[in-house]
Amino acid sequence: MATTNDPEQLINLSIDKCENSSSEINIVREPLLKGEHHAENYSIRSAVLPFLFPAFGGLLYGYDIGATSSATISIESATLSGISWYDLSSVQTGLITSGSLYGALIGSAVAFQIADWLGRRRELIVSALFYFLGALVTAFAPVYVILVIGRLLYGVGIGLAMHAAPMYIAETAPSEIRGQLVSLKEFFIVFGMLVGYTVGSLLIETVAGWRYMYGVSAPLAVIMGLGMWWLPSSPRWILLCAIQGKGELQGLREKAICCLCQLRGAAIGDSASRQVDDILSELSQLSEEKEATIGEMLQGKCLKALTIGAGLILFQQITGQPSVLYYAAKIFQDAGFSAAADATRASVFLALLKLIMTAVAVVVVDKLGRRPLLLGGVSGIAMSLFLLGSYYTLLGDVPAVAVTALLLYVGCYQLSFGPIGWLMISEIFPLRVRGRGLSITVLVNFGANALVAFAFSPLQDLLGAGTVFFIFGGIAVLSLVFIFFIIPETKGLTLEEIEAKYL
Repeated sequence: MATTNDPEQLINLSIDKCENSSSEINIVREPLLKGEHHAENYSIRSAVLPFLFPAFGGLLYGYDIGATSSATISIESATLSGISWYDLSSVQTGLITSGSLYGALIGSAVAFQIADWLGRRRELIVSALFYFLGALVTAFAPVYVILVIGRLLYGVGIGLAMHAAPMYIAETAPSEIRGQLVSLKEFFIVFGMLVGYTVGSLLIETVAGWRYMYGVSAPLAVIMGLGMWWLPSSPRWILLCAIQGKGELQGLREKAICCLCQLRGAAIGDSASRQVDDILSELSQLSEEKEATIGEMLQGKCLKALTIGAGLILFQQITGQPSVLYYAAKIFQDAGFSAAADATRASVFLALLKLIMTAVAVVVVDKLGRRPLLLGGVSGIAMSLFLLGSYYTLLGDVPAVAVTALLLYVGCYQLSFGPIGWLMISEIFPLRVRGRGLSITVLVNFGANALVAFAFSPLQDLLGAGTVFFIFGGIAVLSLVFIFFIIPETKGLTLEEIEAKYL
């Protein structure tokens, strides 16, 4: 019998064969596109496990942030560096610190061209390879130039991981827990920072300790790579390839069913083929058949998605997040808390707070929704920035104001911009432009991060710290307006329903 290559005929033939089955979890939803009530069945264990290995990409990113703060101190020590070229200039030290950021920008730019061809799973495997190579080159660097090359390689891994991990998790997670799983990636970033700060504090007195700090990343990258090799491809990416004519439709459909069964476990029963056909039907109705051109990214629903995603990520950075965190130890010191002036202890304390507040966001994001967390959290951010501005201009004799504002900022950021920003960009883009859309938003993230971090000191010298924090506070108020009028609520919707309803 000849096979059909028409998606609609194939869907009509296969739906007749599907039957509902009992499952461990049986949640009924009503698609926004035309169709019937269907249950999304999954096993918690099978659904959560595929999240862990992509999230290692976030853990390795966070670890680098934490470890580098101690590694630079170790490298510049005449007695503990274990090298002859320890006497580095401020520019050379800055390249070590920001080298991974430049690499991440390169990785994000590369992802724009290759992501949809490579696929989410293989992109994460390549990311793990760059993490591994970067860690080894940095740890065994005989001279300064090789050290910087290692930092750039590691950064490429960051850029690819921060691009592919949200997509893979969002496309493979059940819609009812998608928010929690994508937000958990932010939890892993913060946990990685805490691990990095802890490892750094333990090895700071060790000769050539910086080599061990960076080398710890290598075995973690191996775990990530092997885990992604074991995991299946994203069924949605496979089906996108199918409707775009990048393979034989029936074969790709069967492959997508097998991948979905592996991702959902035995609980999915006989409903896998029906779910795959639902996605195929919705993708066909949403006109996902053709690849998006660069010009199309700036038109229609693609432009609307880009405005939501890139706008939210831009506000995430230009409300001062890099500056507040990078200068946290100085804020403690300026506030007169000499016991907390040690950068490592202050950083560990803040990382613990970030971890706790991120965990709170993970627990409530699929119950309260995205918008309430963003509106409430960013309101707290604005308040904390105005408090910091007031401390540096009017309330310098009340150090508790600065510390309270700093803790309020960190807590509110981890309830809102931190996890929800990455969650929204993983949800909002149509499937056929998701790869390119996320690469643009990740570029915006790292570019704005670098700009704010590097501009803070000159602006502080020119205007004063108080004025700069007031400016950040004003931007936070603007971001509240943007969130209120532009950001949609995506709680509980499938990715296809989000596209149909809001784009």
